Amino acid sequence: MAKVLAVLSGGYKDEKNDYETGWWGEELFSPLESLEKAGHEVDLASPLGGKPVVDEVSFLPEYDPEGTYKALYESGRADDTKKLSAINSKEYDVVLVVGGHGAMYDLAKSEDLHRIINEIYDNGGIVAAECHGPAPLIWTLRPDGKSIIDGKNVTGYPDEIEPEGLLDILPFSLEQEMTKVANYDKGNLSEKAHAVWADDQIVTSRDPFSSDLMGDELVKALEKKK
Repeated sequence: MAKVLAVLSGGYKDEKNDYETGWWGEELFSPLESLEKAGHEVDLASPLGGKPVVDEVSFLPEYDPEGTYKALYESGRADDTKKLSAINSKEYDVVLVVGGHGAMYDLAKSEDLHRIINEIYDNGGIVAAECHGPAPLIWTLRPDGKSIIDGKNVTGYPDEIEPEGLLDILPFSLEQEMTKVANYDKGNLSEKAHAVWADDQIVTSRDPFSSDLMGDELVKALEKKK
């Protein structure tokens, strides 16, 4: 059995632009269910601990048609997260950075998260990030001063499917920043899911519809590590 740390944005509110975001429901609950079904243990963490803000858009019918993820959220499964600064990375085999635009704000440049990512990677563990969750990988620097994804194959949420006008108020473009340090691959947008292994320890996925695939990839990778 492996131990997985799923990291969630605490949420962000832009009152000037009447915009609020956080972590994305399916991107936590779909991989979590796959991992737990396979016998693995999943802990949750966020920058401040406690109950982080979910992006309510992730529960709209177009993203959660059966209400599956909303029900899991309302069950309280994500109500009590550990504080990132208190995490002992030696306890974990995997760190999974959950997407949602919130990750662009409080996770991207979190030194606590960068520490956890580096320590788990150095210990031979898996670093996984979904959708906007790869943002912290850009600024996770290795001892040589380069990004952990420097020159590697990655994916993440592409500019062309960002909601209209949102790029104007986001702190940066994920696609553009990833392209500066890595080989960014959005895949074929006509295909529902897309995930990329940068090496045998780092995996990124493109969008909410790739959440099931991320769960499958992690379960398969952990099975190989046995």
